[in-house]
Amino acid sequence: MTVLRRAIDSAAALLAEAGIDSARFDAEQLAAHLAGTERGRLTLIESIDDEFFRRYRDVVAARSRRVPLQHLIGTAAFGPVVLHVGPGVFIPRPETEAMLAWATAQRLEAQPVIVDLCTGSGALAVALAQHRPAARVIGIDDSDRALEYARRNTEGTAIELVRADVTMPDLLPELDGRVDLVVANPPYVPDNVVLEPEVAQHDPPHAVFGGPDGMAVIDAVVRLAGRWLRARGLFAVEHDDTTSSRTVELVESTGVFDDVKARQDLAGRPRFVTARRRSVAHG
Repeated sequence: MTVLRRAIDSAAALLAEAGIDSARFDAEQLAAHLAGTERGRLTLIESIDDEFFRRYRDVVAARSRRVPLQHLIGTAAFGPVVLHVGPGVFIPRPETEAMLAWATAQRLEAQPVIVDLCTGSGALAVALAQHRPAARVIGIDDSDRALEYARRNTEGTAIELVRADVTMPDLLPELDGRVDLVVANPPYVPDNVVLEPEVAQHDPPHAVFGGPDGMAVIDAVVRLAGRWLRARGLFAVEHDDTTSSRTVELVESTGVFDDVKARQDLAGRPRFVTARRRSVAHG
C-alpha cells in the first residue's frame, strides 16, 4: 500500500501543479475508480498490479490536461443520485443541489406533474423522481447526445423524456395549467465569460452559454412555466451569479407569479429564483 500511497501523492502534486483545486480528491477518486472500490476504502486494498499503475498514470495525465474527472470515471454525483455522463452532456454541478433541496422541501399534490426543462443528463428529473415516486416527471432537452445520457440515467423509471427546444413559444400546449412544479437549469453563462478549461473545452457550449447577457433561455423558460403551471404551482430557475436581480425582475414582470424570491447556492452565491403561480394572473 505504500507504493499506492506514493503514486497518489505524486498524482495529487501533478494535478495541483496543473491548477486543479481538488487535486488530492481527484487523485484518490481516480485510483478508487480504477481499483473498483470507494475512495474511503483505498487503504484496504491488499495488492495492485503493474497494469493498474499504467492505467493510473494515463488517467492522471488526462486529468492534468483538464479533462473533467467525471469524464474519466464516467459518472457524476448529484444529490442522492449518481449519473452517467461523458463528452457531449453538461456535467451536473453542486451549485444546482441547492435548487434540488428547495424543490424536495416543497409540498405538492400526492401525484404531482413535474417538468425539468433543459434536463441534460436528467439530473434534476432523476433526483426528483426518486424523491417523489408517485410523480409524473418529464425531462425536456433539444440535444440528442444529452438525451442519450438521460435515457441511460432514467432507464427502469417512469420518467418521460421529450426532445424539444424550450425556446419554442407553443411547446407542449397539452401541459397548459396542468403542471405542479417546473424546474430549470438552462444555459445561462453570458457569451463573453472566460471559463475554466473543464467547462470551456469539454462542456457543450449549447448547454452553457445563454446569449450576450445569459438571459436568452431563461426568458423562454419563464414564459413556459407561466403557461404550464396550475394555480399555485411552483417554479425554480437557475441563473448566473451576476443576473439574480434581472431574473427576479423578469419573473415579476410576467404578472402571473407571486412569492418571487432570489436564493443562494450552497456556497452563498446568488444562484436561483423561485416563484409561485398566481391563482389569478395580474396584468
